Amino acid sequence: MSVTTESTENFTERARVYQTADGAMCPHRLVLEHVTSRWGVLVLIELLDGARRFSELRRAMGRVSEKMLAQTLQTLERDGFVHRDAHPVIPPRVDYSLTPLGREAADRVRDLAEWTYRSLGEVFEARERYDARREDSAAG
Repeated sequence: MSVTTESTENFTERARVYQTADGAMCPHRLVLEHVTSRWGVLVLIELLDGARRFSELRRAMGRVSEKMLAQTLQTLERDGFVHRDAHPVIPPRVDYSLTPLGREAADRVRDLAEWTYRSLGEVFEARERYDARREDSAAG
């Protein structure tokens, strides 16, 4: 049965347990990797405010290379999270925006990013405790 005719539940269950003979990543894990990648997270969050041109995204994100941003946008577009709108003008203009699926993913990723920011103090304290234990065990 093709993916287009089988139920969403059946496809989801198949995707959950699917793994290739060579141990390749399950499809849902690969999509999760795309959404939660270093640049994927930032692209999704930036596009929550509305459509952006490539150069605007690059400036807003900081140290991302042109090549890496282009790859990230292509991956997110292929997965159905980002819409690419090329305008037939000179000079060429391309706008990127979130699809409904992309908006849902971006909202969730933003929540995780905000939680991470709020939890930084606890993370730093945990690191200090861990490092102190490691130093104590190495010394003794």
